[in-house]
Amino acid sequence: MIFLRNLSLRYGKNLLYNDISAAIHAHDRIGLVGSNGSGKSTFLKVLMGETETDSGTIEKPDYFTVGYLPQDGIQSGGKTLFDEAQSAFGDALELQKKIDAAGDQMATMDTSTEAFYDLVDQMELWEKQLEEHEPRKMRSRIERILLGLGFSLEDLERNTAEFSGGWQMRIALAKLLLQAPSLLLLDEPTNHLDIVTQTWVEDYLKHYQGALVVISHDRAFLDEVTTRTMELKLGRLATYKGNYSFYEKEREARRVQNKRAYDNQKKEIGRMKDFINRFRSNVKKASLVQSRIKALEKMELITLEPEEKKMYFRFPPPPPGSARVITLENMHKSFGDLHLFQGLDLRIEPGDRIAVVGVNGAGKSTLARILAGVEPIDQGERQVGINTVIGYFAQQQAEELNPRLTVQQEVEQAVEDPAEANPRAVLGALLFSGEDANKKVEVLSGGERNRVALAKMLMRPANCIILDEPTNHLDLRSKEVLQDAINTFDGSVILVSHDRAFLDGVVNKVLEVSPSGTRMLTCNVTEYIQRLEAERAARENGDG
Repeated sequence: MIFLRNLSLRYGKNLLYNDISAAIHAHDRIGLVGSNGSGKSTFLKVLMGETETDSGTIEKPDYFTVGYLPQDGIQSGGKTLFDEAQSAFGDALELQKKIDAAGDQMATMDTSTEAFYDLVDQMELWEKQLEEHEPRKMRSRIERILLGLGFSLEDLERNTAEFSGGWQMRIALAKLLLQAPSLLLLDEPTNHLDIVTQTWVEDYLKHYQGALVVISHDRAFLDEVTTRTMELKLGRLATYKGNYSFYEKEREARRVQNKRAYDNQKKEIGRMKDFINRFRSNVKKASLVQSRIKALEKMELITLEPEEKKMYFRFPPPPPGSARVITLENMHKSFGDLHLFQGLDLRIEPGDRIAVVGVNGAGKSTLARILAGVEPIDQGERQVGINTVIGYFAQQQAEELNPRLTVQQEVEQAVEDPAEANPRAVLGALLFSGEDANKKVEVLSGGERNRVALAKMLMRPANCIILDEPTNHLDLRSKEVLQDAINTFDGSVILVSHDRAFLDGVVNKVLEVSPSGTRMLTCNVTEYIQRLEAERAARENGDG
């Protein structure tokens, strides 16, 4: 158990934490939410001991271990994937020392306290880890976790330096799951996971024996793995006893209740002041007037929480389209010995809302580039309707921005019809409000550059929009704004994304891309995952 008492932290004029307190219990599943800049990632670093607060204390038992997965910046090399994963087990002698020390500590503890039972749980975990140091069990667990995270058996002997950034994060996550710390801190763990792997991680975390604090902008992930929600907002920390969907409903209920109490108090204050003013000179009412004056002075005023600004934007109206949007016939595409598509037939219809899903490396982004006309095909035919106008967002477009321009100047350059486009509204929805729109592109982070590139694409009228991971680096509120804009758009939309809740809100078809081929299903992504699970169960039962 960890106790956070009266933490305060200020960065310049920005007050991140204003005397906040909280407790994290042994088996908590906590989703940490809040708008970008509210201090979520810093909060995890405070728990890790990497960042100091201006005031306040953090209390935790000596035996309590903490593991942390940052958003990025992890790199490993010099070992095979298996050896790197194996290093997570540490020294068996060290584990035995912890067990022995915990046993001595328990002998002097009050057996009726929660701390005693927390330590019992921790000892069981260490003893289980010690058992798994037996080579056969160790190898089995390493393989189970690495395969679950999308690695193949052939990858086990590859040097970890050969893996890209997204796979490096999976290696780091695998090591954390193998270490099984008392408290697992995960900062955007799904950013580099495909939908299939994310489903495996969700199931693993639901059965994790320790505590969990996770930051994620994927509400489906939060709903699956968390049972408590902490909200950081304007320096305050509020706690809700439920997952993200519960938090949303309860937050609105609290807001309504607070507004009602505020209005009632305002009316009561008005009545009291009116009484005081009417009878201030009346000697017979003097004691009543004084009692009301004292009551007003003692009254604890209810305040309304400032409302976060609501964003709004729409895609430019699409030009009239064609009956045939995009068609691929007998399409082949390879990169050396890697054959991604062999004889693919695909037809995009007017009004289609298609989610392109599949494991990483199956060719989702390549297919998006082919459909957009920026990636050549080896064989076959790509046909585009005579009136089809394609809008395409790819993450590498961020590299083509002019570093000398401001964010707003860069986006305004992409405007084709000033009467229909609204650069300021789009920038606000993509988290560039106020002075942020005047930042030079050269000082932006990678995520900010991606959002500028997305804003530029939204300035150009199109009737077929292809978006490759558009929700990366967007908070939950901004995703909802983008969802709403897509739902009011009259053209066709093709989305490559691993964000299940985002996709479920906009798509009517799922295009599965896998090494064994492609298939189009009429369903949303949650229904697609249910279908995968049913198919896997049927295979295991020998039914197909």
